[in-house]
Amino acid sequence: MAGNAKHPAKLGLIVGNRGFFPDHLAATGREDMIRVLEGAGVEVIALTPEESKFGAVETFEEAKRCAELFRKYRDAIEGVIVTLPNFGDERGIADTLRLAGLNVPVLVQATPDTPNKMTIRDRRDSFCGKMSACNNLMQYGIPYSLTTLHTETPGSQEFAKDLEWFLGVCRVVRGIRGLRVGSIGARPAAFNTVRYSEKLLEANGISIITVDLSEILGRINRMQDADPAAQHKLHAIKAYVSTGDVPAASLMKMAKLGAVIDGWMRETDVQISAVQCWTALEEYFGVVPCTVMSMMSNELMSSACEVDIVGVIGMHALRLASGTPSALLDWNNNYGDDPNKAVCFHCSNLPKHFFADVRMDFQEIIAGTVGKLNTFGTCVGRVKSAPMTFARVSTYDRGGKLRGYVGEGRFTDDPLQTFGGAGVVEIPHMQKLLRFICEQGFEHHTAANLSEVASIVHEAGNKYLGWDMHWHRA
Repeated sequence: MAGNAKHPAKLGLIVGNRGFFPDHLAATGREDMIRVLEGAGVEVIALTPEESKFGAVETFEEAKRCAELFRKYRDAIEGVIVTLPNFGDERGIADTLRLAGLNVPVLVQATPDTPNKMTIRDRRDSFCGKMSACNNLMQYGIPYSLTTLHTETPGSQEFAKDLEWFLGVCRVVRGIRGLRVGSIGARPAAFNTVRYSEKLLEANGISIITVDLSEILGRINRMQDADPAAQHKLHAIKAYVSTGDVPAASLMKMAKLGAVIDGWMRETDVQISAVQCWTALEEYFGVVPCTVMSMMSNELMSSACEVDIVGVIGMHALRLASGTPSALLDWNNNYGDDPNKAVCFHCSNLPKHFFADVRMDFQEIIAGTVGKLNTFGTCVGRVKSAPMTFARVSTYDRGGKLRGYVGEGRFTDDPLQTFGGAGVVEIPHMQKLLRFICEQGFEHHTAANLSEVASIVHEAGNKYLGWDMHWHRA
């Protein structure tokens, strides 16, 4: 997840140094850290030994030089690692970050001393220097993250895990800032629970791009069955999920709906979407959009139903953290008398990634109102057994901020006979979580991801995005 050959993650590197400590450690420490980062697929942006003493930062002049380098790559740098191979100059580190003005996540790492190398020549004192560096970052108002252990060797397994975690934090922060969310259709009248503040989202760097459902249906009406975009989407749908006895006319409607939404999202540079469903599309077009939305989510372009804009932002945060598809689910039913288990359900547009097995069918709930023939397109199946992270983001209008919660549990193999897309979830201290949701007035929808990334989303949201995130810890 660090990156790939086309798009490697790019991190700035500040090597701390303080001259009256063994400064040869700055030289070897820089080399060690660069080797580890590049081995993890990271492109490193750092001063060279020709640009500063050992390529480290100690003086104010070196801080200015490093900040200038970082500003040159402002649009590329996703985060900064501060490495302390010796005590490090606390002001030089903070000055660099202040002058660079990157506003990206920062990870502070300190290299441990070795008991048999504690002479004046080799003693690092990074253990102490890390506290001074963090103290100055706090004074400067610069948010930062910490490694799991106070000191970690760059080549250690502990640091490898922390680096992977930090890259996830960087992805979430970078992917949320400047996000453009497509709002396709109006909020269903009966769903006050998905109301949100568009202005609060905009103040947090998230733009909502709206399109009326009539425009989507109008574009569909002008599209011929033989249109290459419609045919391409039709083949993709058939390859994606078993269509069984679904009428050909319904499949063509789905194909056109998907092709039009794809085209609109490209035109407007929208990354994720939330779609009106209940029940306009069924009554006036004749299908549910579930499969089309499932395919988008499965391709990492999260899509939520019932125009739950903040719900899809939670989905997107989880998918950025894990690199895998997210779903939006209802906290829907108790599971017998087990206080730590519940049924998570939607009717459903879950991505195929979530299912043990899946087929296309009609939507049983809406069919009772608009008729079976108007409700084909739902994805029916059982959620597979796997670890899971849940998250909810919400605009808290009275407090003028974004808030949410995040935690972890697992989908189980417990027996369940129902329709739609459903799974039994087990979460430690679940009654405490449910009480928190109700006391705080959160929505009944939650985003879910088959991963364990709660700490990444919590760190990114609380520390760098300015959200008020509650972590339900097991």
